[in-house]
Amino acid sequence: MGFIINQLQPVQFPDLLRQIGVIGEEDLIILPDRAQHMVVRNGGPVDRTRGFVLHSDDYMVDSTMPVSDDVCLTATVDILRAIYGGGGPERALMALGYSGWAPGQLEMEVAENGWLTCDAPLDMLFDSDIEGKYSRLMLHMGIDMSRLVSDAGHA
Repeated sequence: MGFIINQLQPVQFPDLLRQIGVIGEEDLIILPDRAQHMVVRNGGPVDRTRGFVLHSDDYMVDSTMPVSDDVCLTATVDILRAIYGGGGPERALMALGYSGWAPGQLEMEVAENGWLTCDAPLDMLFDSDIEGKYSRLMLHMGIDMSRLVSDAGHA
């Protein structure tokens, strides 16, 4: 399971909270600033009605799964209520849907150099500047995009 983090959904986080019944229309004016400005990302093509929150490790409930030393995943409405209430994790991103692979497929794609992988800084994962995320990540990896080609040559 993976998540696309550089594509936005057409729905705003406060509207999503209202649509799923976490808040009422009257609650929109009292949302914490962080909740009002949180963007919803297109997590992938699978199960687009299901929500996932990738977040910092300072928020844990029974359903929270650690993803790395610093990042966790929670996919229950509890975290949405916590964010609405002004609590919840310090840093979070909301995604609708996810990307999935058949057993062994992703490992094979990585082994065949179909993916560029790196340890990305948390700032890059959680920042809401979607437009430049890809370019910033390539720069972080030391890749000059003007020299990157998508086709392989054969000798």
